[in-house]
Amino acid sequence: MANIFLTPNYICMGEGALQHSKEHMKKLGTKALVVTDASMIKLNNVKKLTKVLDEIQIEYEVFSDINCEPTNHMVDAGIDIYKDTGCNFLIGIGGGSPLDTMKAIGAVIGNGGNVCDYVGKPLKNPMPPTVCIPTTAGTGTEASKASVITNTKTNVKMLLNDPKLMAELAIVDPEFTLTAPPSVTAATGIDALTHAIEAYLSRKSFLMSDIYAVSAIKRIFANLYEAYTNGGNIHARNQMAVASLEAGISFTNSSVTLVHGMSRPIGALFHVPHGLSNAMLLCKCLEFIAPCVVDRLSILAKEIGCYQVGMSDMDAAKSFVEETKKLCGQLHIQTLAEYGIDRGEFFAAIDKMATDAIASGSPGNTRVPPTKEDLIQIYKSLWDESIL
Repeated sequence: MANIFLTPNYICMGEGALQHSKEHMKKLGTKALVVTDASMIKLNNVKKLTKVLDEIQIEYEVFSDINCEPTNHMVDAGIDIYKDTGCNFLIGIGGGSPLDTMKAIGAVIGNGGNVCDYVGKPLKNPMPPTVCIPTTAGTGTEASKASVITNTKTNVKMLLNDPKLMAELAIVDPEFTLTAPPSVTAATGIDALTHAIEAYLSRKSFLMSDIYAVSAIKRIFANLYEAYTNGGNIHARNQMAVASLEAGISFTNSSVTLVHGMSRPIGALFHVPHGLSNAMLLCKCLEFIAPCVVDRLSILAKEIGCYQVGMSDMDAAKSFVEETKKLCGQLHIQTLAEYGIDRGEFFAAIDKMATDAIASGSPGNTRVPPTKEDLIQIYKSLWDESIL
């Protein structure tokens, strides 16, 4: 079967990518709305960007009111600033939340109405030109056709999904990721691993998405722990930035599946950052789906080097799951309890979370789609033991 393969229109990657992108950014517009969060200002990442914009004489407005769970209200506020100040293109800098918000702002600027109008619906018109500058190696948003925004009325994370949400320019400069602390490096790194694994195990996967997914998985297993323990290692940081991009490309062209479907409700109701909620779920979900994807997991075991001669496919698949658990343990991924979530409140929300997860459509991309009851049991299992 034939497939369309999507990537950002332009990708500038490597050390010094921001400087190298100046001439291309000059072609996108004369005044940018820079969408970011307060931490990016404190870490001087926004200053690095605005210095370059000053050099190429591009005016800008900075909108920094984004947090780890962007909402429709934040999108509305960004739209107002964009219109009121005469901006004509968008730059998102930060983790997945500012980049998602930037895309959502662009979607509404190009199509009118409200961001809540576009859940599950195609965009008729293109966005203004957009630039994505990730400062974490994890979300892959710079390479995706998706944006996730919380609807404050329903407490549901809305998934916007359309090729028109692809960035015009992705600037992937590992120097920006040097500011990510170990906990963020860990959670976003496992987020990238989740993207790649789910893309590879999805029933919508195909040859090109597989190439990027497998490459990302190998790169993450080889470099994430080093980036976590030695954040100043620019080689490891660059490898993780590449892996995040690869994983983003892979899931954009294939899909995410069970983990993401279950992760979004946790974020919406308990405000757990997206990468961390994915990391909390990954191993339990892998255990659940492993019997259905033994052949693919055994291939991944060989790719990352945990396969041993004489192993059956089932044993190899189990070894990959165990290596994933081991990596999460080394990175000290928090459990729900360690994050501070009340067990009673969590259990009271499980039925809604399972309903919302199924409704998102992502679990249906699993090769053997789970039932709502399956999801309920996985949610409950998060409290049975640690991820180790």
